[in-house]
Amino acid sequence: MTLDQGLILALLAALLTLFAWGRWRYDLVAIAGLLAAVLLGLTPADAAFEGFGHPAVITVALVLVLSRALSVSGAIDGLARLVQRGAATVPQHVASLSGVAALLSGFMNNVGALALLMPVAVQSARKAGRPAKPVLMPLAFASILGGLVTLIGTPPNILVSGFRQDALGDGFKMFDFAPVGGVVMLAGLVYLVLVGWRLVPGGEDGPGEAGDLFQIESYLSEVRVPKESAAYDKTIAEIEEAAEDIDVEVVALIRRGRRYPTVPRGEALQAVDVLAIQGSAEEIDRFVAKFGLEVAGGANQTTEDLTRDNAAIMEAVVSPGARVEGRTVEQMRFGPRYGVTLLGVSRQGRPYRGRLRNFRLRAGDVLLLQGLQRDLPDVIARLGGLPLAERSLSMGRRSKSYLALILFGAAVAAAAVGLLPITIAFSLAVLGVVLAGVLSPRELYQGIEWPVIVLLGALIPVGRAMDSTGATELLAGGLIALTDGFPPWVLIAILLIVTMTLSDVLNNAATAVVMAPIAITAANDLGAAPDAFLMAVAVGASSAFLTPIGHQNNALVMGPGGYRFGDYWRVGLPLEIVIVLVAVPMIVWIWPL
Repeated sequence: MTLDQGLILALLAALLTLFAWGRWRYDLVAIAGLLAAVLLGLTPADAAFEGFGHPAVITVALVLVLSRALSVSGAIDGLARLVQRGAATVPQHVASLSGVAALLSGFMNNVGALALLMPVAVQSARKAGRPAKPVLMPLAFASILGGLVTLIGTPPNILVSGFRQDALGDGFKMFDFAPVGGVVMLAGLVYLVLVGWRLVPGGEDGPGEAGDLFQIESYLSEVRVPKESAAYDKTIAEIEEAAEDIDVEVVALIRRGRRYPTVPRGEALQAVDVLAIQGSAEEIDRFVAKFGLEVAGGANQTTEDLTRDNAAIMEAVVSPGARVEGRTVEQMRFGPRYGVTLLGVSRQGRPYRGRLRNFRLRAGDVLLLQGLQRDLPDVIARLGGLPLAERSLSMGRRSKSYLALILFGAAVAAAAVGLLPITIAFSLAVLGVVLAGVLSPRELYQGIEWPVIVLLGALIPVGRAMDSTGATELLAGGLIALTDGFPPWVLIAILLIVTMTLSDVLNNAATAVVMAPIAITAANDLGAAPDAFLMAVAVGASSAFLTPIGHQNNALVMGPGGYRFGDYWRVGLPLEIVIVLVAVPMIVWIWPL
């Protein structure tokens, strides 16, 4: 082993460790790794940022934008609502949700497909009088499986095609993944419908009637503001600042019987005012005593009281990489900054009853927000969350939904038949949806998941450094030595399993960047065509089912489904075994060695 090989392998091991640890965002880790490669002399300084212009990176960005256009225009909402008709039994519910999710994920970003269907899943479960727990994990898994079918279904497929382009001068076509990916997807769906949902803890024998995730009525009270109280003539903002050590939230102001739709934090309180406040009994007592308030008579507040006069309550799940992730409730300042009130937080299906202001938010948490109905969806988007309620669409965009579908379909067709390179075809479609008003220029950039783009742009030069130093040859040689004397399909199975294992703890795109060069080198050393080896990497990189951190969709359903970390492997391990048993013979059959 040479010095450069030792350095790049040590750098790769450090990056994989930091990715798995998750203490820092993966895009920052990737940039740090790229700069380290430059400083160590492993990557030329003038080639450090060439990865950001790689066709695979551009294609991923374009697919993300077009997925957002399809979502916001309502072009596929009708298809999503078909699942409402198939919720008579749990297997039928899982089948309808999973089938639609897999279909959508083949042609749009799978996170976008889940975002579209998760509110449908939650609300249809409530209407059917059952918990959403047995359907949300299969829904997330199905949305991942659907990406296996097409080139644009998931970033690993695009990256694997890019590595083939670099190695052979020609990448995979749009539907080259379908023979293997389609069969694997169908096998996975059959497993989820017949077996998978039954393995969800509490899924088969859970409560028969789905209740609200948050039961806030027991924690809401009304207090009156006497003229002699310390709160008189002070603004609500001043009161909140003075009571920062008390875990109570002012959720409504009632003046002479009129309820403000949102809390007017700059309004000075009068002696006729009544405040609706939320908190535990002990904290409410402290708040009342501190300001000399009077507990108002009558029944406690209800959720209906908080949704009058154009106000609404909405649940939203925190996405990985969202603005609120890793920050405390106090740091976010929901009221002053966003004009909404945070009524509660739930983690793994259990409402948090401690001190809310010090609660540090993480991906999968569910927020209960109250504010103006017209503002809540936009606020949730700004916070980086996904609403757990079906969206209402503006008529202007709904009327352009067919145009969005036509532009997207034309781009897919042009790329599939080779009329245009996929980057050009999808760029024209993106330009079309902007010019047609389906997306504004601002929304165009909001649709791109920039941490993923930074990750890919930074890691591609690191992957090239592995090739130039001979580290890829070293690792491939080790795999070949390990399988010496065995038929080549054994090496393909090992590649698939190793890639799948890495993907359970790493970003799937990062896994593809690391494993695809090894697959190509191993194939070359054996004198075999690299396609079967690359297909093993593509399937493995998109088969992250053992942990909630392996894929964004797994993390997104964790809170609404009330899942624990260990619940995933109970459902995911048999699924990954099914995938290996189905994928390996299909790969060898479709892509002869």
